[in-house]
Amino acid sequence: MPEERLNKVLARAGISSRRKAEAFIVSGRVAVNGEVVRELGTKVDPARDEVAVDGAPIGAETREYWALHKPIGVITTTDDPWGRPTALDLVPSTGRVYPVGRLDADSSGLLLFTNDGELAFRLTHPRFEHEKEYHALAGGRPDAAALERLRRGVELDGRPTAPAAVEVLGPEQGGTWLRIVIHEGRNRQVRRMLEAVGHPVVRLVRIRIGPIALGALPEGAARPLAPAERQAQRALVAQ
Repeated sequence: MPEERLNKVLARAGISSRRKAEAFIVSGRVAVNGEVVRELGTKVDPARDEVAVDGAPIGAETREYWALHKPIGVITTTDDPWGRPTALDLVPSTGRVYPVGRLDADSSGLLLFTNDGELAFRLTHPRFEHEKEYHALAGGRPDAAALERLRRGVELDGRPTAPAAVEVLGPEQGGTWLRIVIHEGRNRQVRRMLEAVGHPVVRLVRIRIGPIALGALPEGAARPLAPAERQAQRALVAQ
């Protein structure tokens, strides 16, 4: 096996993103074959060299990629001290996987899980501007001015949101279904955007993250990503 940069090996093992791995290396937390390494350009052979972080060897963990259709009422955290159902409980992984980003308990839809730290970092960090698509049932009937505000950006926490794609899908039960595509990751962003224009969310479903779509996955079910989806994700890491 060809040698690889140490920070890439750490990210692939699910330890952290490549950037955080570099901080681990510089601070002396990483050892290769028993010797602390602080050089960022260090290369290792994953099949031959033993790499340890804080004294614990990293495993040759197989990378896993899962899509979950999270139901309402299920929380995103991997462990809850109050015993509430968590999204991780619904993912039939035999390894150690983590959610990519968050989806609040009152929302449903697509949530990704992986042990690929580099991919998780690239999908969640705003500077990579990966799209997240939602279907939102907004209260009432947003007029043209409200829709334009959503598209141009509304002020949250003292600064405007980035421009969003907004499309009216149709009416339902006194509300209006909207398709909203954003590339930021602010806390409860879509809900707060709609509140800001006077049309609070009645229901919110995330249907896409980057190239991965929810599709027909039943609520509460999880599936491993298809080879084409994994290839699309690897292309994100390579950018």
